[in-house]
Amino acid sequence: MPDRSFLAWPFFDDRHRDHAARLDAWCAKNLPVAHDDVDAACRELVKMLGAAGWLEPTAIGPGSGTKLDVRTLCLTRETLARHDGLADFAFAMQGLGTGAISLFGTAEQRTWLERTRAGKAISAFALSEPRSGSDVANMEMQAVRDGQDYVLSGEKTWISNGGIADLYTVFARTGEAPGAKGLSCFLVPSDTAGLTIAERLEVIATHPLARLAFDEVRVPVSALVGKAGDGFRIAMSVLDVFRPTVGAAALGFARRALDESILRVRERQLFGAPMTELQMVQGHIADMALDVDAAALLIYRAAWTKDMGAARVTREAAMAKLFATDHAQDVIDRAVQLHGGDGVRKGHIVESLYREIRALRIYEGASDVQKIVIARQVLGAN
Repeated sequence: MPDRSFLAWPFFDDRHRDHAARLDAWCAKNLPVAHDDVDAACRELVKMLGAAGWLEPTAIGPGSGTKLDVRTLCLTRETLARHDGLADFAFAMQGLGTGAISLFGTAEQRTWLERTRAGKAISAFALSEPRSGSDVANMEMQAVRDGQDYVLSGEKTWISNGGIADLYTVFARTGEAPGAKGLSCFLVPSDTAGLTIAERLEVIATHPLARLAFDEVRVPVSALVGKAGDGFRIAMSVLDVFRPTVGAAALGFARRALDESILRVRERQLFGAPMTELQMVQGHIADMALDVDAAALLIYRAAWTKDMGAARVTREAAMAKLFATDHAQDVIDRAVQLHGGDGVRKGHIVESLYREIRALRIYEGASDVQKIVIARQVLGAN
């Protein structure tokens, strides 16, 4: 039985506890799905999650209040990740891909949210470029105003849901000022002329990823989210909300690794006794449990702080993402060690977790970049 004692922490309300319990029961009945065809699996997962109502927290709309509930987003990602990493991916991208609309979109733009929350449309967040990942201000893609249109030219890469998305939230340089102050945000439907999938990208944990090419892609001025020049602020505001959820997904992976390891050492005999009697094994389990609880505290502190009305949680979100992803890697590595040969056998849950966790230390701000963010926040406050 997975540890649920953390749900009694004061970070949560009864509605959060109820949500986590209902989702866990649903996951036990419906997950994992087959991953043989990753595109088909993601499409099916989005439909399943939408039909069951689990995508409602990903966007602001009827029944979700006037703001995104970060604690619900984190609890959902943690629970889904514990059951099926691809289900977590499908959920997360629906939120990240529409985050700019939820926070800054017009009434017309918000009509997309009805479709994404119902699982009837798939969204994507197109920020990274071949020469600018975590360094968003170094973006090269151009958006040039032409009458009542903008014309987008350039490339985006490592785009989650690339190739299957119906809508891309795209950031480009409009040139109002140098660097970060000259970026803007646009909504680009996948069937827009000039937008093509230049390359599908394969990674160690199979997800739909692609490099996108924009060859004079023309969108109306109404596709602009917020104001021209607000792109960097919009991107950072979205990441403020969703960065803690990356830590939550890592936490879900770590909890599953710990649960699997506890089962293993209780059942496995070594030198004529259960592995649980070995002090070295006890040490591994203790370290894993410590990392899991410490990560959970940082994640739900960040989520609670944002939900309580903080304008920005840059420091808290960076700490949560950095610690949870780095230490989930440690937890899963210990799980592999405790499983011995089974831990590296293809198809074993621990082997799958080992592949799933690595990318989380890179996307939405690499671990090294998070250290820079934290240091700047700490130094700037003193």
